[in-house]
Amino acid sequence: MTKVRIEEVAARAGVSAITVSRVLRAPEKVTPETRARVQAAVDAMGYIPNLMARSLASRRSGIVAILVPTVGNSIFSETVRGVSDAIAPGGLQLLIADFGYSDESIATLLRTLIGRQPDALVMVGVMRDKALRRMLGALSIPVIETWELTEDPIDTVVGFSNAAAGAAVAEHLLAGGRRRFAFAGGRDQRATARAEGFAAALAKAGVAAPLRAWTGPIRFAEGRLALDRILAEAPDIDALFYATDVLAVGGLLECQRRGIAVPERIAIVGLGDLDIASELSPGLTTIQVPAYEIGRRAGEIIVARLSGAADEERLVDLGFSLVVRESS
Repeated sequence: MTKVRIEEVAARAGVSAITVSRVLRAPEKVTPETRARVQAAVDAMGYIPNLMARSLASRRSGIVAILVPTVGNSIFSETVRGVSDAIAPGGLQLLIADFGYSDESIATLLRTLIGRQPDALVMVGVMRDKALRRMLGALSIPVIETWELTEDPIDTVVGFSNAAAGAAVAEHLLAGGRRRFAFAGGRDQRATARAEGFAAALAKAGVAAPLRAWTGPIRFAEGRLALDRILAEAPDIDALFYATDVLAVGGLLECQRRGIAVPERIAIVGLGDLDIASELSPGLTTIQVPAYEIGRRAGEIIVARLSGAADEERLVDLGFSLVVRESS
């Protein structure tokens, strides 16, 4: 099958090849009537623009890369959607890479993504590896770290304080009269910060440090297994903070299976405010994270920067909120 050329599309639409290119690249600069004629010709002839040639001419790839811990968790999907919604009107496309909570994978994926010459890079998490920080800092593109806060971002950070979120959970449980605490979550830096904030608030109140149960992949079964380990080691635990709602749902369902009353016997709190949190019985108390807004703000910063706007503030704290339901 012969590839359709832009000149053939132009001839069918009755315009110049430059006008076809302008319709595809910057449609807002063309009259609606011309835009409709060109788009009809493109659709009828099955024309596919040469994006590589366009990027060589403009020195832009039209790609924004985003690095996420997993695409299997809907809360990160919301951040991806937020970025996509913000950059789409500017004709930018999103390239998604999943590092599976693996530090080893991050370095490999970053080098692969950078090799694609993206116009900007978004990461879930704050980069702490010194060599990778130097590499990213040397790029002449916007680099947006998200889902955490740091006083020393590579470029710009958009997120919230995970430690403060953990402290807010501890204060809520203490106010409810709980005195024997546990934390369950993965070993990634965001979950660790939540655990540390949780423990620090308990220590400030003069309460013993929480028992910690480290989990594997973020899935319901890991929440159940964490509950099993915690109760086997400390059967008098009366409050359990899970690093994510997915784990918390697993723990709550296991309590129901074993006939453990929630919240009478054990209070359970998660983080994320996933849709399922409000549908459970009892409803899950959780930290609500502005996942979509984090992505959208990151995308808006990228669009502004690529259009030549002055730099935004380097630290954007979108905060969080505690949603209290029946599980605590």
